[in-house]
Amino acid sequence: VQLVESGGGSVQAGGSLRLSCVASAPVFTWGWFRQFPGQGREYIASVLTASSRINYVDSVKGRFTISRDNGKKTLFLDMNRLQVEDTATYYCAAVYRWTESQNPGDLTFWGQGTQVTVS
Repeated sequence: VQLVESGGGSVQAGGSLRLSCVASAPVFTWGWFRQFPGQGREYIASVLTASSRINYVDSVKGRFTISRDNGKKTLFLDMNRLQVEDTATYYCAAVYRWTESQNPGDLTFWGQGTQVTVS
């Protein structure tokens, strides 16, 4: 499966961005991670495709919203009230099984990443 992210960019603190991720084939579970310079990938949110089961890391609850369009094999991340601390490279990831794991090692497929810079 190939994943292609888009929608990153530069925004002022308090602003919003929408990230998109298009998959080349249907997946069971997919989500968003981010990576700060010099650190490992951090879980943000994920969704099980066949259900409404959605999970978020506490630090983004109420600000970020994950959603998907199964027909278009597209995953979204709407990010509101962005903070300087949200500056990172954002990755879409997916796997061919149902999982609520927040461990990046449990997801098989990864996009190339898209940079989000908040100033």
